[in-house]
Amino acid sequence: MPQLQHLVDYSNDLLRVGEIVDWPNALNGLQIENSGTVTRIGATVDASTRTIDAAIEHGINFLIVHHGLFWPGLQPIAGGRRRMLERAFQNDVALYSVHLPLDVHSVLGNNAQLAGAMGIENTEPFFEQKGQCVGLKMKTQLSRADLAGKLEQSLGGAVKVFAFGPERTETIGLITGGAGSEIYAVAREGIDTFITGEAPHWAAVAAEELGINLLLGGHYATETFGVKALAAHLSDRFDLPWEFLDYPTGL
Repeated sequence: MPQLQHLVDYSNDLLRVGEIVDWPNALNGLQIENSGTVTRIGATVDASTRTIDAAIEHGINFLIVHHGLFWPGLQPIAGGRRRMLERAFQNDVALYSVHLPLDVHSVLGNNAQLAGAMGIENTEPFFEQKGQCVGLKMKTQLSRADLAGKLEQSLGGAVKVFAFGPERTETIGLITGGAGSEIYAVAREGIDTFITGEAPHWAAVAAEELGINLLLGGHYATETFGVKALAAHLSDRFDLPWEFLDYPTGL
């Protein structure tokens, strides 16, 4: 069986974890170490008590997440957090978290995977943050209704459409997750249709003022793609079974 460190080192190199600057609470890489052996890979969006418990139930001892243990900031190791860590230690579960390096990966990333699922090609990186382009831009003429339909089919759920831009798209911007608050900056890059996961209330008003389409697919739903793609890749590379643990937040 492959050793934990082999998977961690390979993933860190593949995703350029040491090179890509992220928000401090992301703490990309290995967040919980196990005894060293990996027999089954799991993928889920968020580190939480229920995803750790699900990993234990499914015999997973290497769990990949997009939002790790420290995403909410410094918290005391007490109550539910203490029980979660205790369960992970007792059941030898390793936790590997990867945020922005997974968002921006040109093949395995959330943006690339979602664009591929929608059948959109000829994308190019756009919207720089933390020294990296965190989204994709594409010049594609699609009806707004067709685009929304493709997005809903790819996500397997409803999409909220604020139809204030052209009925037929010219330039689409895609940033998975919670990038709706960047709508003004996105519009300045010539985007007429912006796809993201979630947005604050005022972004809907801004979309009308700016005259652009805003499509919200859900923060969780748009960020399931990267962890699945990474787990599948590691499964092939290291000949290990994997599965996705689906625990949507409703956001």
